[in-house]
Amino acid sequence: MRNDNKQESTVTRWRLILGQEAEASLAGYGEGGQLRLTEEEMIMDSALAAIYDETGGGSSSGNSQSGRGKGAGTGHAAVHLSKWLGDVRSYFPEDVVSIIQSDAMERRGWKQLLFEPELLAAVKPDIQLVGTLLSLKGKIPEKTKDTARMLVKALVDDLVKLLETDIRRAVTGALNKRQHSPLPSLSGLDWKLTIQRNLKHYNQERRLIIPERFYYFDRARRSKEWTVIVDIDQSGSMASSIIWASVIGSIFASIPALNTRVVVFDTEVVDLTEQCANDPVDMLFGIQLGGGTDIHKSVKYCEQFIEEPKKTLFIIVSDLYENGNQAGLVRRMRGLRESGVRTMTLLALSDEGKPSYDERLAGQLTRDGTPCFACTPALLPALVEGALKGQDLGELAKRLGAS
Repeated sequence: MRNDNKQESTVTRWRLILGQEAEASLAGYGEGGQLRLTEEEMIMDSALAAIYDETGGGSSSGNSQSGRGKGAGTGHAAVHLSKWLGDVRSYFPEDVVSIIQSDAMERRGWKQLLFEPELLAAVKPDIQLVGTLLSLKGKIPEKTKDTARMLVKALVDDLVKLLETDIRRAVTGALNKRQHSPLPSLSGLDWKLTIQRNLKHYNQERRLIIPERFYYFDRARRSKEWTVIVDIDQSGSMASSIIWASVIGSIFASIPALNTRVVVFDTEVVDLTEQCANDPVDMLFGIQLGGGTDIHKSVKYCEQFIEEPKKTLFIIVSDLYENGNQAGLVRRMRGLRESGVRTMTLLALSDEGKPSYDERLAGQLTRDGTPCFACTPALLPALVEGALKGQDLGELAKRLGAS
């Protein structure tokens, strides 16, 4: 009986995946020669059919009117889509919800319906959806702007919770030690202060200082010791990376030890440092997705903020499809490295696969000492810590699995 239940569950899954057209082929595997879906499975089937059934209809076995693809843009479609969104969020895992929502916008052209406040409020915020909203923000009507902002803020808050602790720990752990701590650590021993405070315990016979107390450094930092510059390509292909980079920039800006600059560019350069520090949501709405790419111009602009090269970390987030002065870019990046600036290029900052990028330019920058790699957000704290410690980022990236 247990094996029969397991087989039926597997067949039901395939039925939901393949759609109504597969029902006849799979019927023989069901109980009594018939494949019966539960009420919950019928709702799931109808929700999937609305997006993936090429006929545009829902399941004949379902009793839900959760949306019909070809009619999604008119009449009572908004009501149906709202129910569809609710069904999807209720019956599918979170990671699957994001995929289905994205497919709904791409396959059925439902982007315009996201301009309705009641529909947008029902959507699960995710990277792809927020990227779509940002690309369409110029078309969002006034009545929907507050809802769109709340959705973007919900995603930003989730990403901050996900990354903030690890980034703060990485930065704090990497920077030089300043104040003193009661916790013993040979690497953190303040030799000078320990000797000064224990001179009175000098042993004449043994010609040794026998310390009564040792003094150690901890990780507390003085304000603005390092400069971190995040230079972000805002071309349309970088939408997901822009969102991650903006959140990470806001976390950097909240760390007292760092003087953080956040710059975005296409063919023009825009400094969003103030918006990023105050409200990363404002920063995201200040980004204009699309346009050309002039990395050289942005690097030239960012150079003015480098006061102590050996205390500066410069991060470019770009696919490196340079439409500006490519030779000039290579020279400038080489010059930054030679002056002591620690540089890296993130070709993508996302949980997705390998990005499309200019391999020739990436290879040139890497040979000059600016490693270029795709990186998931989870790996970034370790890379930042390695950069601040002066480690070989190419080797570190290989060990971490960054591509």
